[in-house]
Amino acid sequence: MFKPYMHRFASLTCLTALSLFGACAPAADDDLSASAGASQVATPASPAGTCTVKGSVDFVKSLGCRADFDALASVPIDANIPGARSAKVVLDMLDGDALYFQNSQKYQIHYQFASKFLSGNGKPVVPQLSAFNQTEYYSPERRFILGAVTYYEDPKQWVFEIAPYDTASAELITTIMTALRANTYFGKELSFHPTSSAVELEAKKLSADIKVVTTDQLFAATEYQPLTLGQSVGRLHFVKAEQLKTEYLGFREIIVLDKVPNDITVVSGLITEEFQTPLSHVNVLSQNRKTPNMGLRKATTNPQLKALDGKWVELTVKATGWTIREVTSAEADSYWEKHRPKPIVLPPYDVSITGLHDLDKSVVDETKGTLREAIKQSVLAFGGKSAQYAVLANTKGLPVRKGFAIPIYYYDQFMKQNGFIERVKTLLADPKFKDDPKVRDTELDKLRDDMETAPVDQAFQDLLRKKMEAEYPKLNMRFRSSTNSEDLEGFPCAGCYESHTGKYDDWEDVLNAVRDTWKTVWLFRTFEERSYYGIDHLSVGMGLLVHQNFADEEANGVALTANPFDASGLEPGLYVNVQFGGDAEVVHPPEGVSSDEFLYFYATPNQPITFLSRSSLVPTGSTVLTARQTYTLGQALTSIHERFSAAYGPKAGNNGWYAMDVEFKFDDEYSPGTPTLYIKQARPHPGRGLIFETD
Repeated sequence: MFKPYMHRFASLTCLTALSLFGACAPAADDDLSASAGASQVATPASPAGTCTVKGSVDFVKSLGCRADFDALASVPIDANIPGARSAKVVLDMLDGDALYFQNSQKYQIHYQFASKFLSGNGKPVVPQLSAFNQTEYYSPERRFILGAVTYYEDPKQWVFEIAPYDTASAELITTIMTALRANTYFGKELSFHPTSSAVELEAKKLSADIKVVTTDQLFAATEYQPLTLGQSVGRLHFVKAEQLKTEYLGFREIIVLDKVPNDITVVSGLITEEFQTPLSHVNVLSQNRKTPNMGLRKATTNPQLKALDGKWVELTVKATGWTIREVTSAEADSYWEKHRPKPIVLPPYDVSITGLHDLDKSVVDETKGTLREAIKQSVLAFGGKSAQYAVLANTKGLPVRKGFAIPIYYYDQFMKQNGFIERVKTLLADPKFKDDPKVRDTELDKLRDDMETAPVDQAFQDLLRKKMEAEYPKLNMRFRSSTNSEDLEGFPCAGCYESHTGKYDDWEDVLNAVRDTWKTVWLFRTFEERSYYGIDHLSVGMGLLVHQNFADEEANGVALTANPFDASGLEPGLYVNVQFGGDAEVVHPPEGVSSDEFLYFYATPNQPITFLSRSSLVPTGSTVLTARQTYTLGQALTSIHERFSAAYGPKAGNNGWYAMDVEFKFDDEYSPGTPTLYIKQARPHPGRGLIFETD
């Protein structure tokens, strides 16, 4: 089964996000209670089993019972571990190894706590944040040992963790583990959990009396995987993935599936027995639709779910857990009326632009208005994919394949010349077509079949043949869908359309690639998606992004230019999902195939990597990408993040979570033996969901 990173990253959460800026630590000696702004400070160390925390405290010196831990612990900042709670810890080596468990609900990062309670008043002054980070995470001459104790509910496991980029030695880890064992009621059960490959290497130097628990072990005992957070109401419906080929689903249904499908029509919520990956197709769809999505082991036999099969329910997916309850049909109707998507009106696509346009020249005109405005204008004539790719092609240093754009004009011409526009109008007016999904599926299938063989305007053929022969001789070309109804605010529609390859030595095959791509405007699932959002189907036009096909790449992958587990922005990182070769898709791998999934802390000294899953297609102990390739990818992703900020990120006024969803390849066609990075696509990512809990 494809192992999801969601819980393989679980052990990092509390510590990593908070540690980067100095995660919290428990209060120090009692004499610190006079510190400015200090609230109640807990009593000194107490025997195990004796609770000491009363009311609100800033820190304690020991944890005597579970209530003490719960009073201080918080849900990890990245909101990604269900049932996990963490309390930050600080050990002050310049004060006799004094140990502090900080109130992590009040002080999210170590620096906040240390600078307030462990600075001055007879103690060395804690420096500014940047100096603190450099010293306390990377220097062997550090004053503090920083980390977190985390309890994982499903594995029922207590662990101590340090940040994935922390260079603490085995000796320092042993020092704080010894102190934690002596000052916590769960000390005998405490294990050390390495949070990155670098920390794993150091953990091997620990003595045998310190138990090390791996991410794999924690993950194996995890039952619940939150993917898209949110709440929805619908009728609970159990379906096998293989049934999706023939069974029609309603948009007011919450579906329980045995396996992860590659595609699914609009539904109100999704529960899969098989765990997913964050960038799996169905999760991207859920994020686009803002419908809850979760993984749950043994979901198809879960007694609570089985008891509600066929009933109206309310499903809530949170970072910390899930709930489901039965509701009345009246409640369901009321919910739907309040949450019905507002109809989306697409601006008319532009058929005034003809000809074939090189992507690095005239597709996006950044001299007229902001980058976002320039992209929006380009989308009207060329579609979203061509517009985004044109920005990539005009970004210095980014490795992209040369290409050109076929404007929407030629799709519009093809549809009108062959009478398909009038045919669609007739279908849309037919009550049977409107009311029966089986009729819609059948009629749309016939329409696509006829589009496959319909004639293509000869003047357009001549134009296309001339450009391919002159500028792309003897190259198989990829014709990629690029519509005016994708990558939009409110309707990203990622994966709604398909792309096809045409062989240079077979002109009919080239035309087939063009028509086969155009016809995907009328895929059943895509049609249903647009209907759900109230989009006028005839307002959709498709341009084509054309570049050389990647015939046999050495690696293919997808990435996010920000950490998808960290809604706070305190834990900057890159998420990468990459697979060896091109046969196994990373977003929907064959059964039993896993890919390399990792968080790359590119902007952090030492640039540590936390592997969340390993590829099953490379030898054990190997990775899909070399260190040099990973660094090159990190450079490109960082450049893309900065480049598009003016359109979708902070430079455009977006102060929330921002990331670009990037597709990439490593190919050695022009550098045999040395696969080179190519960026295939970049588009704004919709985010993980609406419910980001902090406690």
